[in-house]
Amino acid sequence: MSDLVVREVAKDVWIFSRPFARFGIFPMGGRSTAIKLQQGGVWVLASTPLTQDTRNKIDELGEVKYIICADAVHHLFLGEFKRAYPNAKLIGVEGAIRNMSDKSLQFDGLWGRDPPGTIYGFEDEIKHCYFSGFRNKDVAFLHTPSRSLIEADLLLNLPANEQYSKSSSSAHGNIKPDSWIHRAIIKNTTIDADAMRRDATTVANWDFDRIIPCHGDVIETHGNEMWRALYNASIN
Repeated sequence: MSDLVVREVAKDVWIFSRPFARFGIFPMGGRSTAIKLQQGGVWVLASTPLTQDTRNKIDELGEVKYIICADAVHHLFLGEFKRAYPNAKLIGVEGAIRNMSDKSLQFDGLWGRDPPGTIYGFEDEIKHCYFSGFRNKDVAFLHTPSRSLIEADLLLNLPANEQYSKSSSSAHGNIKPDSWIHRAIIKNTTIDADAMRRDATTVANWDFDRIIPCHGDVIETHGNEMWRALYNASIN
């Protein structure tokens, strides 16, 4: 039986949720997100294995045009996505290259290397903000039609109930966006407070209600409030 949960969280926005334990111990959950673009094609934040069930749903949505690596550590499955969709543009962060075992992957764009303001082709529907002051060099994304913020390690919402809902393991742990422990995590992973303050404010000023994290349950509503609760206290 598959432990993958496939769900449409908003029109044309699909998530692929599954168990994942950090260091094999802490159950954070993993999630990829695929968006069917209004202009045609599919944008995929690739953070989990490309299983057959995952590929079947993505292929239903259309031709994959963009494969996205959201930060320096969510790179493990980029190769299998790129091999499956060789014509898609692979866009990630410069910091991921140092961590990748497969050095043969060729990126079409890299946050941290490309000049600020670089246009990758999906900006009519999906905004992006590169967090240079964050240790993992994350990028936050806003899907404007569904008012959904999509991110990897910038905000957690644990326990990862949905991601462990088909697993024999339990989704223990409790890290909410407005908790003191999450604020401590952000402070500990901030390497440039001024840059973090700038970029967190940029995202706070985006119009979103939902947050789709890679780790933990989707925040279906009041997401902007949760973002501000975390970052207003963490970087000030």
